[in-house]
Amino acid sequence: MAGADILIGIDAGTSVIKAVAFDLRGAQLAAASVPNCYQAGGDGSATQPLAQTWDDCAAALRGLGDKVPDLARRTAALSVTAQGDGTWLVGRDGPVGDAWLWLDARAAPTVARLAAGPANRARFEATGTGLNTCQQGSQMAHMDAHCPELLDRAEVALHCKDWLYLNLTAVRATDPSEASFTFGNFRDRRYDDTVIAALGLEHRRTLLPEIVDGAQITHPLTPEAAAATGLRAGTPVSLGYVDMVMTALGAGVYGGAGDVACSTVGSTGVHLRAVRAQDVHLNAQGTGYVICLPIPGIVTQVQTNMAATLNLDWILGVAAGILSDVGQPVTHRDLVAHIEGWLAQSKPGQIVYHPYISEAGERGPFVNADARAGFVGLSAGHRYPDLIRAVAEGLGMAMRDCYAAMGPLPAELRLTGGAARSRGLRGILSAALDAPVRVSERDEAGAAGAAMMAAVAIGAYPDMESCIAEWVTPLLGAAEAPDPDLVAAYARLFPAFSAARQALPPAWDALALARAPKGD
Repeated sequence: MAGADILIGIDAGTSVIKAVAFDLRGAQLAAASVPNCYQAGGDGSATQPLAQTWDDCAAALRGLGDKVPDLARRTAALSVTAQGDGTWLVGRDGPVGDAWLWLDARAAPTVARLAAGPANRARFEATGTGLNTCQQGSQMAHMDAHCPELLDRAEVALHCKDWLYLNLTAVRATDPSEASFTFGNFRDRRYDDTVIAALGLEHRRTLLPEIVDGAQITHPLTPEAAAATGLRAGTPVSLGYVDMVMTALGAGVYGGAGDVACSTVGSTGVHLRAVRAQDVHLNAQGTGYVICLPIPGIVTQVQTNMAATLNLDWILGVAAGILSDVGQPVTHRDLVAHIEGWLAQSKPGQIVYHPYISEAGERGPFVNADARAGFVGLSAGHRYPDLIRAVAEGLGMAMRDCYAAMGPLPAELRLTGGAARSRGLRGILSAALDAPVRVSERDEAGAAGAAMMAAVAIGAYPDMESCIAEWVTPLLGAAEAPDPDLVAAYARLFPAFSAARQALPPAWDALALARAPKGD
């Protein structure tokens, strides 16, 4: 397209849908966003209207057009990534009800049944991915058992980015990353009969869409989508991989010497390392994900904490509540500004904190819906700064727990998310892994990762390695070496963290029973 000098990355997350413009060499030009909307129910449901999601995506693209002069003419290609897992069913006449999101917990009994079945290890060996309630395979198996009419009315089962791609291009497809970790094999990036049989979904196989690699194949923007978004019909559209690996790609999970890892420590914690497919370490517990990168033969091993900085939000909220009760209200931002000072007032490695604050329990590196947060080792001399430090150290210990489940600890950590902005938190995470930390200056790593796929697909770069060299590597900050004293303290703390974590499940079980309403 003559004169086209812009790539657009769409990142449709759980909280916000963003459209970001980049020039062909990776400089971010502008961004527009629309809040995402979903509903949570008391039955564990978390659902999202499909039509509203497309309308919000189109609005974000129109908003980007308001910020970038002549955006339609200048756009060389666009790519879309989005929140992963979940089940977005589409029938002959459009959506089949609302989507089940990755937050939906209704499939828990089905996950327990399938995980205990004789075929589950073979399924794990193919996908590299442990079963949990987030996944489309688990959710479809649950639907098949309890509400089969949903699947009966559907013609295709999509994910969020796939649904947006359908609206952009009229093509029903999914990408190699979500296809292989849900229903396939990460080695060949295809659907796998053993996996589909282990989920009991052989009779639903026709719902699985074509697999399209957006780093190699694009489809044109339809006239209808052009009218809705303000872009030109015929603009090439790339189907990105799932948001976790798009964010990691944009933040530096691949490229550089040694064993590099990338963690996004925000509300949740996502920990990834890029390895050759033949070098994947499949743990005995059968947990985590293996997610393909848009690079031949390279995958990411992934472990995810259900809650990361949500734990800090909780402990700060405790203080805010107390101060409000005594007539001294403060904002969350006021308290965040004190974290560095509180860390400086406290001694490292004195208290174990398990950061399982989510009502959904934990999923990495173990799966337990009843896991809950707690302190171990409190004494009368401990004060609020000690609790703040323990919670922050709990994030570091949980990160180490996740990376240990994937093999040796990494030699370097690239860090994104809210925790990356705090020097004190970066120091704790670095020391927990005994690895230097580098922070990317990239603001919108997920949208950038998607746009990088479009850049390769249209030939702006010959391969992803060349694109990484220009879009990613120059934006990585200097390596921050870990403090040797903190490294030593956390080497002593981790065995206590691990021992307590392994001993606590009976207590979590008993608490879950005690909290259950009578008659359950």
